[in-house]
Amino acid sequence: MSPRAPAGGNGWLYRCLALALLVLWLLPLPARANHGPEACAPQILSVQAARDGLGVRPEHGWVDIELPDTWTQRWPDWGGAVWYRIVWQRHCVDDGRPLALGIDGFSMAGEVFSNNDLLWRDADLVEPLSRGWNKPRWWLLPESSLRSGSNTLWVRVVGVRELSPGLGPLRLGAASEVQALYEHKTWRQRTAYTLTAGMGAAVGVLFLVVWLLRRQEQALGWYALVSLSWSAYLATLLATTPWPFSDSLGLSRLNIVLFVLYQLGFCRFTWRFSEQQWPRLERALYAAALLGILVVALVPRVWVPSALFAVWSGFALIGMAVCLQLQWHVWSSPLQRRDWRLALLALCWLMLLLVAVHDVLLILRNWQAHDTWGPVAAPLTTLLLAVLVGTRFAAGMQKIERFNHELEDRVTVARNQLGYALEREHGQALANAKLQERMEIAHDLHDGLGASLVRGMALVEQSKTPLSKERVLSLLKSLRDDLRQMIDYGSSANATVPATPVQLVAPLRHRSTQMLDAMRVASVWNVAQHWYGGIRPTAIQCMAITRLMEEALSNVVKHSQARQLKVLVDVQWNAEARHSRLLVLVEDDGVGLDVEAVMQAGQSVGMRSMAARAERMGAKFGVQSQSGHTVVSLELELREPG
Repeated sequence: MSPRAPAGGNGWLYRCLALALLVLWLLPLPARANHGPEACAPQILSVQAARDGLGVRPEHGWVDIELPDTWTQRWPDWGGAVWYRIVWQRHCVDDGRPLALGIDGFSMAGEVFSNNDLLWRDADLVEPLSRGWNKPRWWLLPESSLRSGSNTLWVRVVGVRELSPGLGPLRLGAASEVQALYEHKTWRQRTAYTLTAGMGAAVGVLFLVVWLLRRQEQALGWYALVSLSWSAYLATLLATTPWPFSDSLGLSRLNIVLFVLYQLGFCRFTWRFSEQQWPRLERALYAAALLGILVVALVPRVWVPSALFAVWSGFALIGMAVCLQLQWHVWSSPLQRRDWRLALLALCWLMLLLVAVHDVLLILRNWQAHDTWGPVAAPLTTLLLAVLVGTRFAAGMQKIERFNHELEDRVTVARNQLGYALEREHGQALANAKLQERMEIAHDLHDGLGASLVRGMALVEQSKTPLSKERVLSLLKSLRDDLRQMIDYGSSANATVPATPVQLVAPLRHRSTQMLDAMRVASVWNVAQHWYGGIRPTAIQCMAITRLMEEALSNVVKHSQARQLKVLVDVQWNAEARHSRLLVLVEDDGVGLDVEAVMQAGQSVGMRSMAARAERMGAKFGVQSQSGHTVVSLELELREPG
């Protein structure tokens, strides 16, 4: 079995066909008139018409006609009012049955007289005219207005020349018969239209909302346009006034525009539902629809009849052509690849094509348009289309649900794989962190404890006499203090930050001055007294600054052979930028060194350690050296938190 033809496809087809037969069976049939004895039936003797030029019944100009009548076939340029005179008589005066008059429609408005008595008059006999062409009516003929011999019915019709003015079919007979035929005509001309318009509006709004939520389902949007435009088109046929327009012609223009939109949506829906792509043909259809709407809206009044008929008939033919094209598209495809929904749509469109051909032929005969099949077939067509579009949408939603389940499974697999990858990366990050900590500990040991050891060794080497017990104990305590300081700073980033730069440098200055004095190196310390703006370095930065200065001083002791040393710790405040700059300089007059050679050789652990510390805390580090003058500098910007 083809994947596009589900097992329930034939079942749906049979159900829809059974539903169609049920609807057709429930449709009301025309009431059969029970005329009684033929001799008692009212007999129409003559039907005549004359133009109304003065607003009163004309005395001359009467011509014999047949009803229904469209007077522009006889008087092409007449667009005012026309009187109709129907002379009749009855033979059974005392048969006891009341007589009635029924008329299927007035184009556009009118009034009716029985002899000289007014039976009925439309609300508006001047523009904007009442619209009575699609509204059947019936009246009881009062006995007081009837004569024993011949009687006359006077019907005055006011119409618009461009809209086929005239009088619809007329009947005289027993009240029960006329009323039964009136009820049947009302169902065909009003109720069926109202039912179809209501169903189309409900279905159109529903699928419009669905399309707005799922814009990629273009067939739903075009089907919403088909339903809504068809409902609006039928509403113009049901309207009894030309509101909101000031004349009848404006509403007729709107009627044709809605028909164009209906056919546009019909064609696009058919192609989208059947998954056909016709780019050039679609662009031509858009152009034709736009041209047709402009012609209908802007054409001068004198050309309105020809323009409206040309646009209406042209788009009716386009719709028929699309119905035929769908038949070829569906039935020419192989049976195993045929989608049952498309097959059902093709059958529905075939029925619609037959109805359209029948109705077009009747509409061309003016008053026979009341016998069209469209109002009867439209509810069934709307229902079948709603079922088709709904089942297709449901099938699409099922595909989406299956895709979502597959996507969830794939996401679960990807999540598990990502978890494994993150675990591996976490392990590597832990290993790197441990390695980094070891390197930092090595740098701290080198710059802190190592510097203290170097100073102690230098003191022992420079001493001419053995050191006393107290002096050795002092050196050991100094080493212990350095180790404790390294542990305290390294254990927490929230260690207490010195309140002033002097307190930051004081322990280092105390330890270093003793060593420098013993080695006869004169030292000068210039240290800022305050932090500015309440901005201080962090505890980690304080530790790094101290270690960097210890390494710089240790290099002076070990390598420089200097006799003078200057240490500068300065804080410069920038009030406009709200930040300060910490500047540290260690300057000596020793033998100097070749900085580039030392860095390239990679043998100076101390130099690399100082550079690494400066980089970690975001500071600028520099070394400038020549014989007799070496400067180690550190520049760090201190900003407010955040």
